[in-house]
Amino acid sequence: MSENKDPHVSTPESREAQGQKFVYDFTEGNKDLKDLLGGKGANLAEMTNLGLPVPPGFTITTEACKVYLDSGEEPAELRGEVSAHLDALEARMGKKLGQADDPLLVSVRSGAKFSMPGMMDTVLNIGLSDESVAGLAVQAGDERFAWDSYRRLIQMFGKTVLGVDGDLFEEALESAKEAKGVTVDVDLDAADLKKLVKQFKKIVSRDAGRDFPQDPRDQMDLAIKAVFDSWNTDRAKLYRRQERIPGDLGTAVNVCSMVFGNLGPDSGTGVAFTRDPASGHQGVYGDYLQNAQGEDVVAGIRNTVPLAELESIDKKSYDQLMQIMNTLETHYKDLCDIEFTIERGQLWMLQTRVGKRTAGAAFRIATQLVDQGLIDEAEALQRVNGAQLAQLMFPRFDDTGAVDGKGPELLGRGIAASPGAAVGKAVFDSYTAVKWSRSGEKVILIRRETNPDDLDGMIAAEGILTSRGGKTSHAAVVARGMGKTCVCGAEELEVDTKRRRMTVDGRVIEEGDVVSIDGSTGKVYLGEVPVVPSPVVEYFEGRMHAGADDADELVAAVHRIMAYADRVRRLRVRANADNAEDALRARRFGAQGIGLCRTEHMFLGERREMVEKLILAHTDAERETALEELLPLQKADFIELFEAMDGLPVTVRLLDPPLHEFLPDITELSVRVALAESRKDANENDLRLLQAVHKLHEQNPMLGLRGVRLGLVIPGLFAMQVRAIAEAAAERRNAKGDPRVEIMIPLVGTVQELEIVREEADRVIAEVEAATGTRLKLTIGTMIELPRAALTAGQIAEAAQFFSFGTNDLTQTVWGFSRDDVEASFFTAYLEKGIFGVSPFETIDKDGVGSLVRSAVAAGRATRPDLKLGVCGEHGGDPESVHFFHEVGLDYVSCSPFRIPVARLEAGRAAADSTGSDSR
Repeated sequence: MSENKDPHVSTPESREAQGQKFVYDFTEGNKDLKDLLGGKGANLAEMTNLGLPVPPGFTITTEACKVYLDSGEEPAELRGEVSAHLDALEARMGKKLGQADDPLLVSVRSGAKFSMPGMMDTVLNIGLSDESVAGLAVQAGDERFAWDSYRRLIQMFGKTVLGVDGDLFEEALESAKEAKGVTVDVDLDAADLKKLVKQFKKIVSRDAGRDFPQDPRDQMDLAIKAVFDSWNTDRAKLYRRQERIPGDLGTAVNVCSMVFGNLGPDSGTGVAFTRDPASGHQGVYGDYLQNAQGEDVVAGIRNTVPLAELESIDKKSYDQLMQIMNTLETHYKDLCDIEFTIERGQLWMLQTRVGKRTAGAAFRIATQLVDQGLIDEAEALQRVNGAQLAQLMFPRFDDTGAVDGKGPELLGRGIAASPGAAVGKAVFDSYTAVKWSRSGEKVILIRRETNPDDLDGMIAAEGILTSRGGKTSHAAVVARGMGKTCVCGAEELEVDTKRRRMTVDGRVIEEGDVVSIDGSTGKVYLGEVPVVPSPVVEYFEGRMHAGADDADELVAAVHRIMAYADRVRRLRVRANADNAEDALRARRFGAQGIGLCRTEHMFLGERREMVEKLILAHTDAERETALEELLPLQKADFIELFEAMDGLPVTVRLLDPPLHEFLPDITELSVRVALAESRKDANENDLRLLQAVHKLHEQNPMLGLRGVRLGLVIPGLFAMQVRAIAEAAAERRNAKGDPRVEIMIPLVGTVQELEIVREEADRVIAEVEAATGTRLKLTIGTMIELPRAALTAGQIAEAAQFFSFGTNDLTQTVWGFSRDDVEASFFTAYLEKGIFGVSPFETIDKDGVGSLVRSAVAAGRATRPDLKLGVCGEHGGDPESVHFFHEVGLDYVSCSPFRIPVARLEAGRAAADSTGSDSR
């Protein structure tokens, strides 16, 4: 998301006029005030309200940060409010900030509404100075601890607040360890750390142009400003763009009294989870480190012990922690992630939040909480999402990763285009992929880029690897549709299809060498990495039953949530499928029909020559002959498809792509003709082909002779397809079947085009009805994939019984993008600069493309109230887009078979989350 400011955000002056409160004690907030107090501050307040042991402190609001970022100055009232809360904190603690003999120390931490781990700044041990470090040593009874705390403060403050290069401190620390002959920080004694403090202060004076501040209040005020400033660091802005977090939220600042876990064997620090975040199973999960600070756990300086061992170390604190964990999970009604410190036998809660979890854990925990009566099924449905379900459906590499004692060798990395894990022998053309696959070999199809001719090879392969292309390239889109693993754009791999090899850094991978590709990470390995199959896919395929005695626990959880989603959703879910095999799989996956059958896929392979004859026909008789040859083949395809989807609607799109796609490549054909002529061995058919290729060649085929224009320019083409559809439907009906066929005219831009094609289609259907004595109920509609079609939808609805939004082409034409070109050229830069939060080919552009969809829905239904509305672009399986389509009132979404469960789940989530926004 862009970093642009929200124009509706109030000004500093208006906030001051409202007498806004900028500082809240931990006793004043609650978990629902994340907008104001940030996630960390809101949860600290919530734990305080619950009576849990939270170190006292206060939170400076995000509103104060906004004033600072807007004006460059803190709110005028802020210093006074901070002073009042600091006074109260000092009174409660019985000591002053930085007090010489017994200093109160505080941490200053960032805490935005949305978690941004590591993106913003924190400063610990504020209040230490040359004077108070001695008092801390006396109070702690540990001089080394005091000087180490002071060293850490100067280092963090110098880097975070004063902008000193952090490497300078690290180099000084390394030098001190080298001089001492040790390798870890803990082996430096108090005398070593005293010297290091002096060095650190010199570094600050030299590089910051000022001395390290000795006044504790100056330290705190400067640290607060530094946290405000950290909201707009490059790394924070980049993170927000990637995570689509608004840039005008600001961060809260939490000022919390320090507690220390490194004061002896009766102290320690740890992290706890109320359930296993990896599996979702209930139990005691977490880590504990005795006599340590939290940063020691993170740094891995010492090995932690399982949280359960705390019971034998400090049973009182352990029992109290178990009680608190139960309280928090019951209160938040979810898995909680907890950070705690024990200071000399006293347990302190430093943070809690709803914990991150794996996809499998999300489904298990949601159903567990329903069984416990903590949440209902509607809330459980909101606790999971389509992206998590997709993760569970793809096979993945086994983390143990070794075969025959050898680990995998990483060759390179590309774009993670279609998740999953695939292993096979490298092949470099579709013919070989099919041939080897039929011999029982598992293969990975490796190409520079794929095209429609590679479809057979892509189907035969375990996975696809390309050195070019992006997430919406041909390889990526087709692979996702088939549920195939795919890695695209692995530019460091040099693919040589002629020599049947690829090279990377001088390493040559020949055809037949085994490679492994990870479509979830984009990594490419040499050799075999073992793969774990997905039980969730086995369940959707019908090979595993959720109610069986040996049913997988995860499958049972998925089944329960999917069943509820199906009960509550309004949107129906169809499949994009072109053959009976895909249709049957889609039906097993829960498809309620076919929303897009692309008839051009029926013209590939051996039938391509018949299409060539059609294109090269010089006379009506030749054209009729070519069409007559194609008719029975098309009819047979449709019979299989209608049988597979018996009783469910099937939307058949008439031929859409430019005819030149069915002809040979112009360069290859030109070379072949030239070589033949040089040998005086010219081939008449090749010459005619070349003339046809030149005649049909277009500068921008996407906007050329395709779709409805083909049906108007090539006599008999659409009529042949309609006849094949009608005869297939009649045959199925006479066989006691229930075909429900919808004929879709592509790329219509004006109602006149549709009227002409529809008139011809109605005539052909009537002829078939008369010849077969069968009443056919075929409906005729159109794809809305051009801006003009969307803008004149009211007119087009006069001739169309249904609309299906082709959002792939609609996105291209609205944006003026050629998808295949822009992804390879400037999309990365657009994403990095925040122009896109996400590619508009992945998630619907609600403001642009979505606005046209919304207006077309309204105009179409105004003309024809019973107009059926769907979407058949890849957006139909995108989780966020499904919510949009629910909201604008479509009747169905259609997507590739593998994405059907995701669309079903998200359609249910959209309905359960809907509060009357459905525009119908």
